Amino acid sequence: MFRIVAKQQLAPTISKYIIEAPFIARKRKAGNFVIIRVMEGGERIPLTIVDSDPAAGTVTLIVQAIGKTTKLLATKREGEFIKDVLGPLGNPTPIEHHGTVACIGGGVGTAELLPIAKALHAAGNTIYSIIGGRTRELAILEEEMKECSQEVFVTTDDGSYGRKGLVTDQLRDFLDGDFGIKAVYAIGPLPMMKAVANLTKHYNIHTLVSLNAIMVDGTGMCGGCRVSVGGEMKFACVDGPEFDAHLVDFDEMIMRNRTYLDLEKESDHRCNLYKQADAMEGAA
Repeated sequence: MFRIVAKQQLAPTISKYIIEAPFIARKRKAGNFVIIRVMEGGERIPLTIVDSDPAAGTVTLIVQAIGKTTKLLATKREGEFIKDVLGPLGNPTPIEHHGTVACIGGGVGTAELLPIAKALHAAGNTIYSIIGGRTRELAILEEEMKECSQEVFVTTDDGSYGRKGLVTDQLRDFLDGDFGIKAVYAIGPLPMMKAVANLTKHYNIHTLVSLNAIMVDGTGMCGGCRVSVGGEMKFACVDGPEFDAHLVDFDEMIMRNRTYLDLEKESDHRCNLYKQADAMEGAA
């Protein structure tokens, strides 16, 4: 069992958790993730490690409550426990000295981007960051990104904060301007990463994306996270999660990620996790 040391609400649906996990805290590198299971018999989901404190033995996760398990996790409070936290998993992000780099985060993807931006900054790169969100409240971690960026630009779909538009609108200005961008790191919704990849391919700019595939065990055994990259089958858990954006078959991955949407939307479908949570609440 892994204790939630602290919990902070960053937005109505986005929470930051600091969790006791000493081994993971000591071993974690930028780009690593964990597989969590909120309760016995529950679904396993991957979450990127945003930060860690080896001295305190804690890791930081930032989670948007949009699915069954993340909504169940959102009910957990400081001092309560999570059943399993397995990791660190995945390959660390390749951190190189490119010179000037654009880091692009969409929604909660900015939380996954933050440790990578910090590592790139520590490696001597000049970072220009773009944070995107549908609304102001979903454009998170602006102050944290400023600490490792030369400048941070914010875009919102509805224009409630920053520039009204998409992250690719700002990125196009970077690439057409005199920013001297040599590489792009983008993490966010699949359509956003696909749009970034299409844009940077035109400019022949090296681009990495982190693929949030459906994943069960995080060890390459289940095959749930298979993706097509450069015409080859890869597993996001053991071959990634970062890949060359220009080689990813985004359309196939978007289709695979929609596999279980209809099941979740069934009005009479009730997840076993909620049934167990109700049973536990009734027994309390």
